[in-house]
This record gives sequence, C-alpha cells and structure tokens, in this order.
Amino acid sequence: MKREKFGSRLGFILVSAGCAIGIGNVWKFPYMCGEFGGAAFILIYLLFLLVLGIPVLTCEFAIGRGSGRSVAAGFERLEPQGTGWHITKWVGIIGSYLLMMFYTTVGGWMMYYCYRSITGEFAGASTDTVTAGFSDMLGNAPVMAFWTALICVIGFAVCQFGIQKGIERVSKLMMSALLVIMLVLAVHSVFLEGAGEGIRFYLVPDFAQMKEMGIGNVIFGAMSQAFFTLSIGIGAMMIFGSYIGKERSLAGEAISITALDTFVALMAGFIIIPSCFAFGIEPGAGPSLIFITIPNIFAQMPGGQIWSALFFLFLTFAAFTTIVAVFENIISFDIDIFGWSRNKSVLVSAVLIIVLSMPCVLGFNVLAGFEPLGAGTNILDLEDFIVSNNLLPLGSLGYVLFCTRKNGWGWANFLEEANTGKGIRFPGWLEGYMSYVLPLIITVIYLKGYYDKFVGQGAAALTGWMIAAVLFLGFIIACAVVRRQEQ
Repeated sequence: MKREKFGSRLGFILVSAGCAIGIGNVWKFPYMCGEFGGAAFILIYLLFLLVLGIPVLTCEFAIGRGSGRSVAAGFERLEPQGTGWHITKWVGIIGSYLLMMFYTTVGGWMMYYCYRSITGEFAGASTDTVTAGFSDMLGNAPVMAFWTALICVIGFAVCQFGIQKGIERVSKLMMSALLVIMLVLAVHSVFLEGAGEGIRFYLVPDFAQMKEMGIGNVIFGAMSQAFFTLSIGIGAMMIFGSYIGKERSLAGEAISITALDTFVALMAGFIIIPSCFAFGIEPGAGPSLIFITIPNIFAQMPGGQIWSALFFLFLTFAAFTTIVAVFENIISFDIDIFGWSRNKSVLVSAVLIIVLSMPCVLGFNVLAGFEPLGAGTNILDLEDFIVSNNLLPLGSLGYVLFCTRKNGWGWANFLEEANTGKGIRFPGWLEGYMSYVLPLIITVIYLKGYYDKFVGQGAAALTGWMIAAVLFLGFIIACAVVRRQEQ
C-alpha cells in the first residue's frame, strides 16, 4: 500500500505543531511562569528547548521519515538484522493509548466549557457559582461521558478522511483560527486596566525571586516543561515524519515547529498573566487556573461572555489538534502491524478509545474513592503520571540511543536522513553530546520526577516506586538484550 503524504510543507508544520501545541501550553506553562518567577523562568525554558527539545524531536522525525512507518514498525525497518530495538516500540504504542485515555476527557472539559460560555452560564456569576460549576461537572458522570465520547467521535471522523483531506485540512483551519483567536485575546488582556504589572512580571527577569524559589527548582521546572511540551517520546511526532518527503532537512522543520509551539505558550501567558494581575488573582494558582480562576475573571469583565467563549474555543482547538494527531498514530499501528484498511482501523480504534476513556471519566465520581497515588489523587493522575513521568522520557531515551549507537541505526545514518533536503543542517559535531550528555539529561529528568512526586509521601510512594521499578527494569532489560545481540 502506497504511503500517503502531506500536500504541503505548511500542512506538515501545522499538523506537527498542532500535536505539540496542547493543553500543557495554555494550562501548565502560564501557571509555571507564575510559580517560578515569570521572565527568568522563560529564559531558562527557551535555552532547554534549544539543547533538549529540538534534538530529540529531530531524532523522532528522522526515524519516521527514514522508515516510512509509525513507531509500531519503524524500528524493524531500520534496526540491524538480529537486534532487538523494536522492543522499544511498545513504549510508543502503550503511551499513545494511555495518553488518549485521559487527554480525551480533558479535551471534553474544554468543549463543555466552551458550550457553557456560549450559553452565558458564567456571565456575571459569583465566585462560588463558578467554583461549584467545575465540581458539578466532575461529579456528573453522564455529562462527562458524553463530551468525552463526542470529542472522540469528531476526532476519528477527521482521521477517517486521511492525511490531506482530513487531518491536514482541519489542522490548517484550526491552527489558523487558534492563532487569530489567541492574538485577539492577548491584545485584549494587555490593555486591561492594571495589566501593566503583570506584563512587567512576565517580561522582566527577576533573578532575586528565582533565587528565593530555589535556582535548582526553577531550572528543573524549565527543563521538564521544555521536554514535555513537544509531545516527544511516544511516536506522536514520528508518524508525521513518515508522511513527509525528502525536500527539506529535518532540523529546520523541528526548529519551525518548536518556534510555533513556543509562540503559542508565550501568547497564552500574555492572555492569562496580565488578566490575573488586573483582577488581583494569583497567577501561580496551579491547574485550577483554567477552570476556576479564569472563568471568574471573565465573569467580572465587560463582555465576559464573548471573551470566555473565545478563550475556551481556543483551548478546544489546542486540545483537539493534539487528539487528532495521536489518533492518527493509533490508527497507523493497525495499518502497519495488521495491514488493516484505514476505515477498519478508525472504527475499531474509536470504539476502543471511547471505552478505555471511561475509567478516567468515572474516576471523578463513581470511582472517586480510588486514590492510586495517595490521598487526593485519581485515575487521571495515575494515567498522566505513567505517560508524562515514565513513557515520554523513556521513549525519548530510546530514540536518542537508537540514533547514536553503532548497534542501532547509528549516527551516520541518522545524520544523513536528518540533513537530506534544503534547510538547516543538524551539526555533526554534536555526536558526543547526543550520545552521552543528552541521555544523561533525560535520565535525570526521569529520576527527578520520581523524587519530587514521592519523597516524603509515605505509603503513597509505594505505588509510584513500583511503577518506576517495573518500567525502568523493563527498559534496562531491553537495552541489555540489544547489547547482547550486538556482541
């Protein structure tokens, strides 16, 4: 079966950027800026995007384009005969399914809040009403299930039309609308009365505050956000590498996508942080910033119904582009492994993802008593932890090692693929950094994530450390198998 290709370079960039641009850009990035001191955090974040995010993204694109397959079959095509690198494909396969088991639920929240904003439910509402609105949603299993299933059905319907007629066309439209809505919201936010203090906080580095927060904490926070923001490690980007031609070098494409992803994150900060200062809200409020704090701001704002609807439409587009991208990755698994048609894979995958999403939906109501990572946690927290703190870093480590080790694809093959075509070339002199320093950084991120999550948590740490032991041991065994085959 002939592999479908993107219709244009712009389509590839917008679809890939849409995958990278997700809830983390407009949810996590602004409150991390608020928590870690604003502009000083941003400067360190940008540095780590350059030295960490772009190299791993280039590796993932190179494996995808070099193999012409998804993560489910890409390693088999490129690995030396008799080696076992294809074992690592399960990180991508399991990671993609697990990610959609909770990301679809949060995407459903965005759609529901967009609907509630359009109907004027929060217009002029009190703080207690807005706060209760979020709790009521979480406790209503049928409502949560409906919006989760709806975003799944719409996402798979887009994928059914294929790359050019479905994913590329919709992503171009949504990304263009997302950028326009975001700019309108940002301009509106910075001109609010009292927003100047928020703009200064956001743009002027305060290294004294960074020191107060702990320089190590700020650096690690920036490093982690730079790593996770690009959706690297589970093959979500690799699949789009398999759909592009050889006309452009991959480092340049990775830089373009990273720049667009970063632009959206920075603009999200311009929307949220000046608004928080204008209305006396703490910008480091944490995850509740989106569903409780921001609706409260819009409730106080003239024309708040319109601005709230635009804001949650923006969030819906950001979530939906990621969902469609990962759905395409899941669909490609069946096509590459079983040789199924697109239609059959879409149907089976849609039913499977909707069913698998239900535990997360029920984790806030029917199964609220199940606290897998300690008091106050839920099924979403467990699924997110397995993906974000385990599969993303371990998958990325696998890509980097595969592209640099002699018994893997190897540095020469990676460099040739990455530098094929016009554009920025990936530096050959980075071999030492890519082979030793970058894997060390990823390992530190992985281990530090566990330290922050579970040290001092008592009995709650047991589940986490068991997950760490199983996953890391499995990864080490896979590496040992590959090493033995090399010898």
